[in-house]
Amino acid sequence: MLWMAAYHYLFDLNHFGYLVPHQDFYHAPLWTLQRTGILSLFLLCAGLGQAAAQAAAQPGARFWRRWAQVLACALLVSAGSALMFPKSWIYFGVLHGIALMLLVARWAAPQGRGLLSLAALAIALPWFVQHPFFETPLTNWVGLVSRKPVTEDYVPLLPWLGVMLLGLAAGQWLLGRHRTWFTASLPPVLAPLARLGRWPLTFYMLHQPLFLGLLLGGRALGAW
Repeated sequence: MLWMAAYHYLFDLNHFGYLVPHQDFYHAPLWTLQRTGILSLFLLCAGLGQAAAQAAAQPGARFWRRWAQVLACALLVSAGSALMFPKSWIYFGVLHGIALMLLVARWAAPQGRGLLSLAALAIALPWFVQHPFFETPLTNWVGLVSRKPVTEDYVPLLPWLGVMLLGLAAGQWLLGRHRTWFTASLPPVLAPLARLGRWPLTFYMLHQPLFLGLLLGGRALGAW
């Protein structure tokens, strides 16, 4: 989460012309590889969280309430991005992807060792299967595309579902063999990070408006 926040703050600085020299966040490996790493950690942790929730017999009503929150936030991201980036607004970004992946992960959780096969298939399929049918905004959420669409954030079902399923499989394995890794007390120095990790959706939704408010406010006051 801290890595993501730092990345987004630098993106905002670059967007407003405060980062010198200007950076290409869309193509330069320095930034695209960081995005991949941040997103992979997000989805791995989401999968781990699902394993922990299911092991704790999370009630269905709680799952659906959280799922509705993720979906509502995804729609807010779409609306906000349409105002800021009308030509490249986010119609299927990370929260949209997570909302769909959570449904698949909930269905796939009982597959046990089969999760690894499903994860491998999800990750490998876009490398071998691409079709013009999936090149439209109505279908490219699947991920079987030959090029990234013009949008500020794009997290299609494939291959990213595979990363969440890897997290789910890892969580099930750890809970079955090393449960204390989940339940052991953290060193005091990590306690603030643990508290932050309990509010990932809130942090995700608030950090960018805060950064943008600071930058725009600074510009209005002549501080930049």
